[in-house]
Amino acid sequence: MIHEQPSLWERLRPHVLVFDGPLTLALALLATLSLINMYSAGLDFDGRLADHGRNLLIAFAIMWVAASLPLRWVQSSAVPVYLVGLALLVAVALFGDISKGARRWLDLGVTRIQPSELMKIAMPLMLAWYFQQREGARGWADFAVAGVLLALPVWLIARQPDLGTALLVSSAGAYAIFFAGLSWKVIAGGIGAVVAAMPVLWSAMHDYQRHRVLMMIDPSSDPLGKGFHVIQSTIAVGSGGIWGKGWTAGTQAHLEFIPERTTDFIFAVFSEEFGLVGNLVLLAVYLLLIGRGLVIAASGANIFARLLAGSITLIFFTYTFVNIGMVSGILPVVGVPLPLMSYGGTAMVTLGFGAGLLMAIGRQRKLVQT
Repeated sequence: MIHEQPSLWERLRPHVLVFDGPLTLALALLATLSLINMYSAGLDFDGRLADHGRNLLIAFAIMWVAASLPLRWVQSSAVPVYLVGLALLVAVALFGDISKGARRWLDLGVTRIQPSELMKIAMPLMLAWYFQQREGARGWADFAVAGVLLALPVWLIARQPDLGTALLVSSAGAYAIFFAGLSWKVIAGGIGAVVAAMPVLWSAMHDYQRHRVLMMIDPSSDPLGKGFHVIQSTIAVGSGGIWGKGWTAGTQAHLEFIPERTTDFIFAVFSEEFGLVGNLVLLAVYLLLIGRGLVIAASGANIFARLLAGSITLIFFTYTFVNIGMVSGILPVVGVPLPLMSYGGTAMVTLGFGAGLLMAIGRQRKLVQT
């Protein structure tokens, strides 16, 4: 009997079909725009483009691994991942390295890690698992426990201090709690309580955090100091006009008026060089990514899948909204990168893993339907 060798496609097919078409298209478009923009933003930084390309490849490799995971494995890992993340945050508080006045890193000898990044995925994982266990019997006590599960890591991250990451982790957890069915009355009451507690929260903030809020309101009060970032980034965004100044032709960026132009303020470089039209294209790609994620969430195989997919999708939304908002001067500067556009490996890997989990959830839905 003659056994025919399987074709190359037949051998690759099981590994390729883990990718979700629309989601992969959105991510590929973002990666392309990211490399184009980073070439310009990183002209004065040797090796920045190569490092950024490497980070993108690592993120996509991790996305492929995550997309290949069975959903039951993801669900069973929720509690261990959350507990490990919490233990690492406690270790940071006790033994972490101090850099620029913040204790955020843990030295493992061979490398340094930032455990707060792990919680961006661990938090929605844990809450999605928790609400899956209480399917059909969720009461006030369950939401109170979920609030405690969320508050513990957020408190540990906020005291490092790391306001940006605390915001992202709390948002990720809040989305899961909201999708689990939290009453609008409770949400309205919570917002009212936060507003009422503003004076207390203001007094509890660090000086640099208060300065960031004040600079958002009136950056011209300290144009050469705390307000410099906001003023220069808004000038760059506005000076791009309709069509932009052209690739690598941005004066604000290349005359070094835009600080952190390859990381937190990368959107200012993009806006100056590609203008309103470029911004609309970029926003359309993000909308494709977020819209596809919500479609996957709406058709998840179970409560765990729906809550996790919805939370991860809105993490992408939060990253995008907060970064563009702070660069445009409508939100305080909190150090949140623009997804897949900003330079930096940690956030890139986290988002790549999140995108892979979205694909794993979408693939599980197809298997269930089949």
